[in-house]
Amino acid sequence: MSQLRQRTIHPGPSSSSPSSSSSSESESGDFDITTFAESKKNTHQESATIYDEESNGITLADIIRVLVTLTVALCGLSYYMTLSESWFWGYRPWFTKLPVVMRYLRGPLYLTPEQLSLYNGTDSSLPLYVAVNGTIFDVSANRGIYGPGGSYNFFAGRDATRAFVTGCFKEDLTPDLDGVEEMFIPVDDVDVADGSENLTSREKKLRLEQEVRAAKAQVRKKVQHWHDFFHSHKKYFEIGKIIGVPPKAPDQPKRELCEGAKRSRPKRGKATSEGNH
Repeated sequence: MSQLRQRTIHPGPSSSSPSSSSSSESESGDFDITTFAESKKNTHQESATIYDEESNGITLADIIRVLVTLTVALCGLSYYMTLSESWFWGYRPWFTKLPVVMRYLRGPLYLTPEQLSLYNGTDSSLPLYVAVNGTIFDVSANRGIYGPGGSYNFFAGRDATRAFVTGCFKEDLTPDLDGVEEMFIPVDDVDVADGSENLTSREKKLRLEQEVRAAKAQVRKKVQHWHDFFHSHKKYFEIGKIIGVPPKAPDQPKRELCEGAKRSRPKRGKATSEGNH
């Protein structure tokens, strides 16, 4: 019995000392923590990369590509729909017209009436110019109309604003608008009584003043209409102004209305009579 108690028990090969077991567990624990930390770091970086890619999905280059594609598609559709006449749905920007761009770069052109007369189409090397109320327009795109032999060649190389108002293309090829408002002032119709005989001299004077103001407004409206016609025309463009026009002498009488303008004057009595009906 005593021999059994004194017997020393030797550990087997499968057993290990507490210190070695503890050391092994410590080493294994250190390895696992480091691997886990690196794995977590890599996962975080991958997530951040994916997030950055998703947040930057649409770039400026993508937007530019879309806009360019849409522009090209619209221009192509316009070219097809307008039967090869326009890339911009019938609108042609001024910067696509070489003569307009060249004139813009050179600045406005200032011509005297004598200089303007050279641009009437007789010299084919020069452009065709038409002037309205002192503003010069290039109408070279329609030489068939404003050039020699054209139906409106008499407008070329001059300012014929008065003719634009009166419609008298032979007599009124001049910029002088003095007295042209008379064509819009009513004249008395002797065959129709409108009560004018009952008006006092003061009342007739006031009525005439009102009619003159209204007539001058109509002249300005007509002049502006023709200015806008040439200014907004897709084939014509403004190039400059007329200078050096001599002032009208104070004692120079008003230009007489052409026959066509006289016939077109409204009849005061007739207009009043029709208004009463």
